[in-house]
Parts: sequence; C-alpha cells; structure tokens
Amino acid sequence: MTSPPAPSAPPAPSAPSAPSAPSATPPPFGRALCAMVTPFTADGLLDLDGARLLAERLVADGCDGLVLSGTTGESPTTSDDEKAALVRAVAEAVGDRAAIVAGVGSFATRHTVELALQAEKAGADGLLVVTPYYSRPPQDAVEAHFLEVADATGLPLALYDIPGRTGTRIEPETMLRLAEHPRIVAVKDCAYDLMATQKVLSRTDLAYYTGCDEFILALYAVGGAGYISTVANAVPRQLRSIIDAFDAGDTERARQLQRQSMELIELMMGAGLPGAVTSKALLDVLGLPAGPVRAPLRSAGREAAGGLLAAYEALGQASRGSLSS
Repeated sequence: MTSPPAPSAPPAPSAPSAPSAPSATPPPFGRALCAMVTPFTADGLLDLDGARLLAERLVADGCDGLVLSGTTGESPTTSDDEKAALVRAVAEAVGDRAAIVAGVGSFATRHTVELALQAEKAGADGLLVVTPYYSRPPQDAVEAHFLEVADATGLPLALYDIPGRTGTRIEPETMLRLAEHPRIVAVKDCAYDLMATQKVLSRTDLAYYTGCDEFILALYAVGGAGYISTVANAVPRQLRSIIDAFDAGDTERARQLQRQSMELIELMMGAGLPGAVTSKALLDVLGLPAGPVRAPLRSAGREAAGGLLAAYEALGQASRGSLSS
C-alpha cells in the first residue's frame, strides 16, 4: 500500500530570534503523540497488519508516541485479547522509536488493574488511565482507583481527565495529591479548564498533554508537554510543526500553523461525529489502514468524508504556500 503525501510542514526558521529554553525534564512519552485508530478489516476483525503499517507511518512522520486503545482507538468495543495483541504488534513495528502508551481505563478498578498488567506484559511503555465512568465516584474513590492501578505495575501512568465523557473530573486538589506517586507522571487534559490546568502545572512536575487539538499551541505555550492528538492520524507532520516552530522561537509561525489546522480540526473533532469516525473516514479516502468502526458507532457518509478530504487538501495547500513564502 502506497501512502499518499501528507501536507508538507514548513521548515523551522533558520535564525530564531528567541529560542525557548529546553525543559529541565524531558516529557515522559515525548511531545507529539497520536491517539491512534484501531484498524479493522472490512468484516470488522482486528487488522494487525494495518495497525503496523499505520504505526510505522505515524512514527516516520514525527510522532514520538502512540496511544493505543483510547477513545479514538474504540476501546469500549475491543476485547482484552485484542487490546493485548494490538500493543504487541505496534511495539514490534516501531521498536524504540516511539513510546507505546496503552489505554487501560475502565469503570471497574479490578478490570483496569488486569488490563494494566496485561499491557505491561505485552510491551507497553506507559499506561493511559481514564477516570472511572458512569458510576460517578466521589474524589476519594477516584484517587484510590488511580493509586491502586499505579501500584499494580512498574509502568508510568498518564491520568485521562475528560469529564465530558466520564461524568467526573479529576479535581485539582486530587490531581495534586496523585502527583506525589512516583509512577503518576502525566495527564491527558480534556477538562477544558485552563485555570485548573495551570494551577497543577505550577505546583507539580506532571507532564500535561492536551487531548484537544485546538489547544495544542495554547497549552504548550504555558508549559504543557505536548499533545495526544486524534487529528494526528491524518496530519502528523503538520501538528508536529506547531510545537517545533514554538521550540525554535518562532511563535508567529506556530500561531499561523495552529490556525491553518483549525478547519480540519473542527471538522474532525467539532462537527458532531466522534473522532474515531472522522479519522477512519479520512484515512480510508487517503488509502491508509483504518476500516470500519464498530457498533454502536457508524461510519461517516460520503458527504462527510468528502468534506474531510477537502479540508485535508486545503491544509496541504496552505502548508505548501507557507513553505514557498
């Protein structure tokens, strides 16, 4: 399978005026992470060959890490055995070129621990653990849940704070206490509360990754570690170029690149369809491994797929324009 050309990212400026200081502690899983889709065959089976090919492409195009079996990876509809097989296949494909972070969160602490142990055995480098959902536990129970998972393996944890889906946020005071655990090292931040995020950033060493593509530059500029992006399934180089430009001291270029990406980000993440649906629709029309989504999700229609492709192509044109200017 031949991969189509991705939108070209503008080069870093040759003489940045004010390079940013390097972080004292490198982010635990890199800076540019993709929340990778889980490819399926046409009849809905796990496509491990497709997963290997997609993972190779994402890493070659600038991803420092891959998050497997997250929301975009359709974790609610994959079995425990499929999750383990996916970690093994992707870890074998990319080796030590990228961190493999396995989504192991569920609404049950015992099951989450089992998934964590399984991911460690399968070769994951880290774990993404979402707040227990549906039952809406109080903060002391949320804290106890995360601590039990952190104590179960030797792997570092990223806490996944996404109250819009789980019904329960990780309150800042809870986050401050959890940060004291040596294996709780990061947060995937989808809480849409920049004040609370900066409060925790200023008082802990937690690495904050935005899970909201529209906040890539905003969170990075106030000390975030990077991003865990759904949109990166389609345009890994373009999103990587935002933080590369910022690191090179060219904040105007970083701003421009973030704005150029917004049409595609909005269509993929803010137009009423889940990110797993839009990512797979766009990857399919680009000829990349994806396949159908599993029920209860439904694949995007032809009109939605066409709009995504048009936004992708417009972003590529804008990137080429930046390159020539």
